[in-house]
Amino acid sequence: MTSPVEITLDSVSVDFDGRFSLTEIDWRIAPQQHWLIAGPNGAGKSALAAVLAGAGEITAGELSGLPANVGLVSYEAQAALIAEELKKDDADILDVISEGTSVQELIKRDTTDATLAAELVEQFGLTPLLNRAFRKLSTGETRKVMLIRALASEPSLLVLDEPFDGLDVKTHAMLDKHLHQVAATTPIVMVLNRVGERPSFITHVAWVEAGRIAQSAACADAASMDELVQLFHIKHSQVALPDPDPIDRLPVLDASQPLVTLTDVSIKYSDNVVFENLSWQINPAEHWQLTGPNGSGKTCLLSLITGDHPQCYVNNIKVFGYQRGNGESIWEIKRFIGYVSTQLQWEYRVSTALRNVIISGFHDSIGLYAKPSDVQKAIADQWLDVLGMSERANESFTQCSYGDKRLLLIARAMVKHPPLLILDEPCLGLDDMNRELVLALIEKICASGKTTVLYVNHHAEDKVPGIDKHLALGQ
Repeated sequence: MTSPVEITLDSVSVDFDGRFSLTEIDWRIAPQQHWLIAGPNGAGKSALAAVLAGAGEITAGELSGLPANVGLVSYEAQAALIAEELKKDDADILDVISEGTSVQELIKRDTTDATLAAELVEQFGLTPLLNRAFRKLSTGETRKVMLIRALASEPSLLVLDEPFDGLDVKTHAMLDKHLHQVAATTPIVMVLNRVGERPSFITHVAWVEAGRIAQSAACADAASMDELVQLFHIKHSQVALPDPDPIDRLPVLDASQPLVTLTDVSIKYSDNVVFENLSWQINPAEHWQLTGPNGSGKTCLLSLITGDHPQCYVNNIKVFGYQRGNGESIWEIKRFIGYVSTQLQWEYRVSTALRNVIISGFHDSIGLYAKPSDVQKAIADQWLDVLGMSERANESFTQCSYGDKRLLLIARAMVKHPPLLILDEPCLGLDDMNRELVLALIEKICASGKTTVLYVNHHAEDKVPGIDKHLALGQ
């Protein structure tokens, strides 16, 4: 139900464990208002939304009118739940294998409207996955579970941080329709980097910059909205790719041979067939876009190529001249691959300097454990300059925003100019300016003729002109 009380933040300052702070926030959320929080990566959008869910320590000012029952969906909450499930691996020391919490258990535990939860499970297509361990879901499937938990908890306020990211087109449309229904009775505060995805029920926009609300406007105020929209389309300067390390180069592959050949491959889990009899060849200088609805097997297919999927050894797969299952080392294959995914970002939980994150790409490591050369340091600094982070070289990776972490991991993947660059939804969580930067970098990689790009995405507007081949799964 709609909270009858106006939520008020009067000169509120909030500290987040010394990692980030919001300063002197003045904000009014009246009943029947629905707010969009916007701004560049690292500005404090997610932090501001999290305050409405009780996060952070208020060090000054006064927050009033906040309801007790707030439904929250965010990358941070999603990562925290994943981390909670990963802790169950500690059971290894007791010689038992932890399967983790099932999807059904999580939804039942954290929702109060069982009927709505069941309807949403059906609409999100999660019925076949109810007995699967939560941590074994794909990124999109995990996000769906988070949404169901929030929507079926009968919240008095709904806070959604990038609710559409990671969802396929069909699911995006379904969620948008459902949120329009929810908006009739429940105030919604939403963080979006893609302004074009702003639902029509949004009534106000707050622009966050450097931990403050720099500007706000009612959507009905055309002049003020025009000014805010301009902030979403900041033009970046011409971007040039830094050169690879001239000394520590990768071995040269035979340009006449395919990079990847998959022949009649199949992925099956007991009676669940993800895909079967799939044949696919990726040649040097080709660039592929991989699409498909959530659960169609995109991540499984990528893991077959990288050697991370156990079924890669029972399928006919040849990568960089190596026939899988013939005793090759997984690192013999991975050294030729640059890789970016949400899973990698969750795993990259080390507290190291931003420069070292990029340098770690030369070693395919999470963290840096070898002394870098002066050349590698210089190349990493060039990448930081490209990303607009030159003055942050020694900042800790753990203090970065979600979007900044994604940018750094993309630079890490690109730094050695690998023959194959796999980008699994690289624009996930990025604002317009940084997304344009990433897409420009991908286009330049394609144009260089030295790296083949395999690009996974859900958004038609994120199409890269240099990518002209397409594989669609689940169609």
